[in-house]
Amino acid sequence: MYAIISDRNQQTTVRVGDLVACDLNQDLAAGDTVTFDSVLLLGDEGETKIGTPLIEGAKVTGEVVGQSKGPKLVVFRFKRRKNVRVKKGHRQKYTNVRITAIDG
Repeated sequence: MYAIISDRNQQTTVRVGDLVACDLNQDLAAGDTVTFDSVLLLGDEGETKIGTPLIEGAKVTGEVVGQSKGPKLVVFRFKRRKNVRVKKGHRQKYTNVRITAIDG
């Protein structure tokens, strides 16, 4: 069984046992339980439920594993002959969640 969930405008396909990187949530610690109520699609062997836009009563639960950082991104702005050179960096922080159950 699989589901497509929406978490803070980011859609992710999940299955039981998957490790999902969600946007950082400082309130959650390792071992906490998270419930995703925004389920857009549920799929099983030959059977699919599609929400309009969400499926009522469906939820996906997971356990917080920890927090991590994504890859380092370098943003470089350059204009030739104008002496404009700006180098900035960014590194996104994530909360890792292991999916434990899909109820629908």
